[in-house]
Amino acid sequence: MTVKIPVRTARTVKSTRVFTPDLVYFEPGALEYPKGNKIMDYVKARGIEYRMTTSHNRITNFPGETEQEKYRIAKRTLVVGVRKTLAFDQSKPSADYAIPISTGCMGHCHYCYLQTTLGAKPYIRVYVNTEDILRTAKQYIEERAPQITTFEAACTSDPVGLEHITGSLRELIQFMADEEFGRLRFVTKFHHVGPLLNIKHNNHTRIRFSINSDYVIRQFEPSTSRFEERIEAAAKIAHAGYPLGFIIAPIIWYDGWEKGYADLLERLENVLPKDATDGLTFEMIQHRFTKTAKNLIEKRYPKTKLEMDIAKRKQKWGRWGQYKYVYPNEQQTALREFITERIFEHFPKAKIDYFT
Repeated sequence: MTVKIPVRTARTVKSTRVFTPDLVYFEPGALEYPKGNKIMDYVKARGIEYRMTTSHNRITNFPGETEQEKYRIAKRTLVVGVRKTLAFDQSKPSADYAIPISTGCMGHCHYCYLQTTLGAKPYIRVYVNTEDILRTAKQYIEERAPQITTFEAACTSDPVGLEHITGSLRELIQFMADEEFGRLRFVTKFHHVGPLLNIKHNNHTRIRFSINSDYVIRQFEPSTSRFEERIEAAAKIAHAGYPLGFIIAPIIWYDGWEKGYADLLERLENVLPKDATDGLTFEMIQHRFTKTAKNLIEKRYPKTKLEMDIAKRKQKWGRWGQYKYVYPNEQQTALREFITERIFEHFPKAKIDYFT
């Protein structure tokens, strides 16, 4: 397969750099695991400040005079710990279960549901007891066999952005390659996929890239990889033989949205190698928010252009005991039908997993 390089490449546009934390905390027991020591070596080699803490729950006061400053500093803080709760949450409609290897994200997407999921704890956490996590995954697989059990690794984080520090995705992919009835999935907004390209996966891991219109990426997705970088990475993933997918999320209604999403899918077809489209999947998620999220987003990103007018939305009861606000039925139908038509226009063999 020949990987097409977009017209705007790293030669003309500065490449998005990998995440490097400003401060790292180690929780009790983290350094009793090989991965904990590996991360300590990473920290010391780069001269990153680190501290020991009795619990991540004690990390509450971040420097800064404003909500925005404190939030930005918290998002550049990494906590290394041991995952104690090994019961996996359900992860519908993406997968059967969420497999927990990290929480938190270095991106600054204004709309992100992690605004409320993580609440006052926006720092990033990674877990060093991967063997315990995989042992639990094995139990879930065996309980459901011969039915296929799928695991989503990006429910509360973007693990690709942390892979150069943890190596956890590599471990999960290699583990799942040998599981007849196990499958792994994760989605990313980052292009740093190099560590995943030359490992055994046995087609048991589907890697998806979150994509959106130019307007949404420019306005609402700071500190993530550019569209061109993501699609170039997607081509590399396809070349490595992984099942490939895309999540268009959040789908946002704005002036000119039809042209924005039509251009998105046309560009995707033009850039993606033709032989990378076999078995391609799409997932579509409309923009939604809760009152809690609205309040937090307006504090953390006071200049955001994100539309969150409750009067223009439809209430929908959420899984976590709060109403969320989605588009009215007429707008939902228009978004779903228009984007669905454009997907099949450019990728007639693709499969749409869901619209929600």
